[in-house]
Amino acid sequence: MGIISGLLCFLLIAFYSLRNSRRVKSQDEYLLAGRHTKLLPLVATLVMTEFNTGTLISFSSLGYLAGYWALAMPFIFLIGLLFYTLTVAKKWKQFNGVSVAHFFALRYGRKLELLVAVVLFLAMLGFSAAYIKSLTLLMLPLIPIAAPLLSAGLVIIILFLTLRGGLSSIIALDLLSFIFVLVFFPLLVYFSFKLPQLNAMPDYNLVQMQLLLPPKFIISLTILTMFSYIIAPWYGQKIVAAKTPQTAYLAAAIAAVIIFLLYGLGILATAILRQKGVHLADIQLGLPYLIHNALPHELQGVAYVVLFFVAASTLAGVWNAMVTLIVGSIFKSDRPKLNSNLLWVLLCAIGAYVIANTLIDNILNKMILFNIPIVAFAFALLAGFYWKRANSLGAYVSIVVGIAWGVFCYLYIGEKGNYTWYWAVYGVPLIFLSGVIGSLILTDRENTKLHKSKKP
Repeated sequence: MGIISGLLCFLLIAFYSLRNSRRVKSQDEYLLAGRHTKLLPLVATLVMTEFNTGTLISFSSLGYLAGYWALAMPFIFLIGLLFYTLTVAKKWKQFNGVSVAHFFALRYGRKLELLVAVVLFLAMLGFSAAYIKSLTLLMLPLIPIAAPLLSAGLVIIILFLTLRGGLSSIIALDLLSFIFVLVFFPLLVYFSFKLPQLNAMPDYNLVQMQLLLPPKFIISLTILTMFSYIIAPWYGQKIVAAKTPQTAYLAAAIAAVIIFLLYGLGILATAILRQKGVHLADIQLGLPYLIHNALPHELQGVAYVVLFFVAASTLAGVWNAMVTLIVGSIFKSDRPKLNSNLLWVLLCAIGAYVIANTLIDNILNKMILFNIPIVAFAFALLAGFYWKRANSLGAYVSIVVGIAWGVFCYLYIGEKGNYTWYWAVYGVPLIFLSGVIGSLILTDRENTKLHKSKKP
């Protein structure tokens, strides 16, 4: 019964996604869904873009590790995505470009656009590899075969469902998956409560929980999320696909709240699992354990399908956003062809698969690490939107300072030393201070040259 229900669920979502892919006839429809997405589908696709298996497994593992204190983790996305809403949601839609990197060309010049596009592309390659790794971990209890073989099969299925339709089919996939997710995660928590009590586990107090999951770690990730998501291509692309700036603003705000609640439910389920006395060999296996042991047999197939499409929508969205960087900023073409997009998506998927099976071990740590270059662009982006005196020198200086400081914190302080605290609390002010100083220096030089040229 579980296999049949899962198969029916899979076929329903797959059919809906493939049906919408037939409508795609142009480059704009493939990359940006024609730029006329309404509120409900936009909310659904924003939620499903961010609600991914990589973060879900990572956050849920902290629920098992630190108990109910880990419920503070979803505030990272609530605050970070509300900051996105207030600062750049309308701005990106008003910009309305194919690639977020193209904004830097208009504001600072072609060289900076190319730098931003290449760095963002490499970071997203790392993110998508982490998502593949997390999806593989989720599916191993169901399909216990060699991880590289399993991940290859999963990637092929995702490409089959989304390759031809681009963002249009991704949004269709997200809309139906969104409905299933809203039903599934409250049920997961309910059945976690129904698990029998097994062995006694240590009953941590708040101080002990905070030693396992330090408040500084949560605060630092909140700051980093605020200043990395504002330039996230996978989010900016969906915002540009909105019908109007107001639609983009409302959808981003609503999505922030729903994402907060969904991650909270995932953490709550694994915190309950710990309380029930279940011992896990790896804390990242909390959700797979719950699906395999807490859910009724009839729902297990549906659960795996829902989580598969959670990962599929995120992966397809990231690969599609990577293609917008390639065709919109890295290799610009006056007459881009739809078939070339398909080839680029395929190459992105292959690259992510290789990295997932060679370099990704701890998913959360690697996902945080990939944010170092993205956070470094924070000044250049926000100043480009809000400060007329911002210029290329300020942008370059802030980027170099941001990347150098992030790498230094990672190499010198390290994960055991909670490097994210020093990276966020000192690094973000350094990025903005250096950007302001660089912009003012170039402005002063230009004013001096102008003054000298006017002398008789």
